[in-house]
Amino acid sequence: MRADAEAEVVIPGVIDLRRTLLAHSVWGSSVDIRASEDRVDWAIHTEEGPSALAFVQLAADRVGVKAWGPGAENLVEGAPDVLGVHDRPESFDTEHPLLRDLARRYRGVRFGASRRVWPRLVSAVIGQMVTSKGAARSFRELVRAYGEPAPGPAGLTCVPTAAALRRLSYFEFTPCGIERKRAQTLMACARRPGRLEQAIQMSGEEALEWLQRFPGIGPWTAALVVSSSHGDADCVVVGDYHLPNHVTFNLAGRPRGTDAEMLELLEPYRPHRGRVLRIIKHGGKSPPKYGPRSDVRNIR
Repeated sequence: MRADAEAEVVIPGVIDLRRTLLAHSVWGSSVDIRASEDRVDWAIHTEEGPSALAFVQLAADRVGVKAWGPGAENLVEGAPDVLGVHDRPESFDTEHPLLRDLARRYRGVRFGASRRVWPRLVSAVIGQMVTSKGAARSFRELVRAYGEPAPGPAGLTCVPTAAALRRLSYFEFTPCGIERKRAQTLMACARRPGRLEQAIQMSGEEALEWLQRFPGIGPWTAALVVSSSHGDADCVVVGDYHLPNHVTFNLAGRPRGTDAEMLELLEPYRPHRGRVLRIIKHGGKSPPKYGPRSDVRNIR
């Protein structure tokens, strides 16, 4: 299928296309984004309407970009930001043997800036206080129920727009496994999409504070959004069930940790604290598990 716009992006270094772009998808969903080792397709609802992007790895430092739909030109123009051309992973230098090895192995994992708040916010809110498996399922079902089909060859669906979700009542989220509290957060945010998107014009720190002014948005949700929207390599997700354990186990050898302990261990790595989190997630050792797995909640 002929694209409506296309370009080639040269990366100042190398890029791991799959891991770089899947960071914009909290749950690795295959409904709005689909990835293989050398290609990533992404459905994006622009101001003009449903659109789609395809990124194809041409070489270690080159990516071909194609776009379909009414927002194609703008999407291609913004592709360098999404691919993290502004990021400088080579500036991360450490004497810690594990982190030095992980930084070398994952040097192509870049922090790209999507410059979009709403799609990431939807998936982050859905992930509040539930298992990742349950969140992924609810996200897929919400997108399929209320999203619009994206153009292009991949057959993907865009994340529902704010206009689509604010027309719903809270009980219409229930078939997707989303209870009243998370539904009300999504509906409240959907009534003020313009104010949400103002965060794009702010620094990462300002955006974190700004987003937490909205009902139901705490540090965990705000950090997930800013890490993607701003491509902030120093953004630390706090309030996560697993991350403190991963960090303290890999950096201090303790199987369990708190947010405070995690932040203390990460402090020497500014302005790359988010990068440390990401490479530990990709290649670090998993801490021991002592209890049973949490079940997926069924509120249908």
